[in-house]
Order: sequence, then C-alpha cells, then structure tokens
Amino acid sequence: MRSNYKVAVAVTAGVAIGALAVQSLHAQAKPPVYFVAEIDVTNPDAYAKEYAPKVQAIIKAAGGRFLAIGGSASTTGKVTAFDGDAPKRVVVQVWDSMEKIQAWRAKPEYVELRKVGEKYATFRSFAVDGLQE
Repeated sequence: MRSNYKVAVAVTAGVAIGALAVQSLHAQAKPPVYFVAEIDVTNPDAYAKEYAPKVQAIIKAAGGRFLAIGGSASTTGKVTAFDGDAPKRVVVQVWDSMEKIQAWRAKPEYVELRKVGEKYATFRSFAVDGLQE
C-alpha cells in the first residue's frame, strides 16, 4: 500500500510541475508583430518582375511570413475598401519580433532593392504588436 501511495504522490507532483512549466512558457511567449504595407504601384508590370519576387524572397529568408497580398501586381487577392479609398496594393506580414523587422529593413540587399521598388511604387508601412493570447 505504501508503494501505491508513493507512486500517486510522485505522479501528482509530476503533473503539477508540468502544469506550472506549461503556464510559465505560455506567459513568456511574446505575441507576434504584424507589418502592413500600403503600396501605390505606378508600373505594375515592372514592379511584378523586378521588385516583388525578389523582396518576397528576402522577407522570407529574414523570418517574415506573408498573411495577405492583394491589389495591383498581384494574382493572389483583392483589396476591398470599407472606409475611404483602398490602396492599390496591400501586404500583411507576421514576424516574431520588432527586432526582426528592423534587421530585415537594415539588410544591405533590401536597402538596395528598395531603390528599385521606389522607381515603380510609393510605400506607406507600419508595424503593430499582436495581442497576447
């Protein structure tokens, strides 16, 4: 009987420790950061050929993940306005941290490629912290 009691206490303690560990890990998880770009494309063909695929590759390599891409120079999604005018193109990305976004934007290959993008479009972009779940 004593051995059953010891096993029950050990199992209960293990479950309690595991639950605390999971709770602690959940509390430490940082919410994602969302990056939104509104892009006024003036030359969709050149933008789609010379800029978009290259910048998307740099973003993916830096850790960004695309949630939505829509509008001109895009075959993936439509932009629907509810208030005001819709931008010509919208891109929504998710990142693990603001620091990763800043590192991506500081990469020399991105800085150079952005000059190409600015020949074919004007950009407005911002980042917003996600909510803790």
